[in-house]
Amino acid sequence: MEVIHERVAGIDVHRMKHVVTILIGRENGTVSSETREFGGFKRDMRALVGWLQTHRIQQVVMESTGIYWKSVFSHLETAGIPALVVNAFHVKNVPGRKTDVGDSEWLAQLARFGLLRGSFIPPKDLRELRLISRYRRKLMGTLGGEKNRLHKLLDDAGIKLGGVVADIDGVCARKMVEGLIAGGTPEGLSALGRGKLKSTSEVLEAAMDGDLSPRHRLVLSTVLSHLRYLQQQLAQLDRYLIEAMKPYAWAWRLLQTIPGIDQVTAAMILIEIGDNVHRFGSPSRLASWTALCPGNNESAGKRISGKTRHGNPIVRYLLCEAANAARRTKTVFRAKYNSLVIRRGHKKTIIALAHKLIRTIYFVLAPVSPIETQPSTTKPQAWRKMPRVGSGPSRNTAICQRSPPQPQSLPCKPIECVIRSTYRLRTVSQRFSPCTGGSFPRAPVT
Repeated sequence: MEVIHERVAGIDVHRMKHVVTILIGRENGTVSSETREFGGFKRDMRALVGWLQTHRIQQVVMESTGIYWKSVFSHLETAGIPALVVNAFHVKNVPGRKTDVGDSEWLAQLARFGLLRGSFIPPKDLRELRLISRYRRKLMGTLGGEKNRLHKLLDDAGIKLGGVVADIDGVCARKMVEGLIAGGTPEGLSALGRGKLKSTSEVLEAAMDGDLSPRHRLVLSTVLSHLRYLQQQLAQLDRYLIEAMKPYAWAWRLLQTIPGIDQVTAAMILIEIGDNVHRFGSPSRLASWTALCPGNNESAGKRISGKTRHGNPIVRYLLCEAANAARRTKTVFRAKYNSLVIRRGHKKTIIALAHKLIRTIYFVLAPVSPIETQPSTTKPQAWRKMPRVGSGPSRNTAICQRSPPQPQSLPCKPIECVIRSTYRLRTVSQRFSPCTGGSFPRAPVT
């Protein structure tokens, strides 16, 4: 097997220690090996990087073990040492022979022959923004949990307000709950209804007629104050994420043109996949990375299962939310949902819509390549008038004869650039002059 890298290193990453094995090929064909163990502190990371630089290591490989690889990768990236973070499932060693030293040697051997494919690691700016976007998702889950707690407390007191209003945390329902905590009567609180709730005053009175004890009021006031705090924190994080999208404004605005994707969702998707989707190679690979495409489980010519695999759960969660919103729009997503939901059900149809959305995102964010068409000096001949069937040659034998176009050099001609996506076809005409050194814009920002 051909050797790709002569100087490689494999790191078995842990929380408080890192086992590093380096393999160095000699001119006589032999390979020298050396293994060292480093701690998990910053001073140990500096010593590790210095040791690798001393041996002029060309490639470093480590497993994506939890979040422990991030500190090691950051130090290697700062020092300019190429590093790959690989999926542990792809480098699984033989059972019963697993040791820290053995794992680091195995990683180094695989890296030496170029048998590993690194995982997608976004730039440092996006990696740091991931901390904010993923913490926001956790806060959203906590907010939902507090709303469910509010429902349970009201039902425990015999108040069925959650079965009458659409949102227990809406404007009218919030005022009613605050009035109940303050000791208001159902008759007086029913007048707080707005819109459609005005015509259901009797139902509101019956729904708010319960037995609230002082302990119920204490917990309700605590839950409401926690809800307000979480909403303030979410608004603060949203403002920061939108402000952080200035360097990626062109991609952020393009994502918002897709049905079902708003400002915050576009920012969170961009943070996860980046603005250069060509790292993934194709829309199919991007869909596979997000685990939104059918899996392959085939044996003896029989397809056993097409269940989706495990991928990036954040992008999957965001796109499923966007798919639920896109199915209500008057676009192709609504038509696709209506055609699949009868046969597949709601959940599988949402996954199919999310798959269509991620492919759309790839085509929207893919850099535009200009295509210049050369004019022809002769007009193409029209289709020959064919005889009727049975009175001459068959129509299938007809050939449209066209004169080949003759290229001409013109000073400046418009370029037709077609951005293909799965939900619409946009044609953008841009002026481009090769003789003046003009360039086609990657993504115009207005």
